Amino acid sequence: MLPNKVAQSGLLTIDLEDWYDPTERMVFDLKDWLFEGLILREKDFREGLKQHDFSRYQNKLVSLLCSADAIVPTWAFMLAASWLEPVARRVVFGTPDRLDEILYAEKIAALDPEVYRDQRIVIKGCSKVPVPISAYTALTTFLRPIARSIHYGEPCSTVPVYKRPKSQDDSHS
Repeated sequence: MLPNKVAQSGLLTIDLEDWYDPTERMVFDLKDWLFEGLILREKDFREGLKQHDFSRYQNKLVSLLCSADAIVPTWAFMLAASWLEPVARRVVFGTPDRLDEILYAEKIAALDPEVYRDQRIVIKGCSKVPVPISAYTALTTFLRPIARSIHYGEPCSTVPVYKRPKSQDDSHS
């Protein structure tokens, strides 16, 4: 059996796909609550929320937004969030893409930098789930001050992103 050169290379591979939260995502769109597609009437909105079946959002990741070109007061989003919060696993203002950006940012913010200190890191490319570019960018900016090097792609074929200068390498030893 031939030796696995990738395994012997000392590269630490990070696959952002592993951090994807597979919880079902839903959108709560205030456009559906607008009178004639233009304005939100407070009394009607409050009554509609009381009648709405919020159980469909149970343990879901919810994007709260208004996709119509309408001026919606801030309190309307706050009111909707107050109804969603008790049932949804998470409520985020913005698009489903923004929801994923926030979830990945939180994962990266919770990382222990010591795990990655002085490591040669490959941030895996291609994934079967949507990984926002912002996650790759945030992970790169998190790792750059502590990693020896950062590459993107697959361990057998990578694109160099960052390599600590030799002079700094000596000072870290």
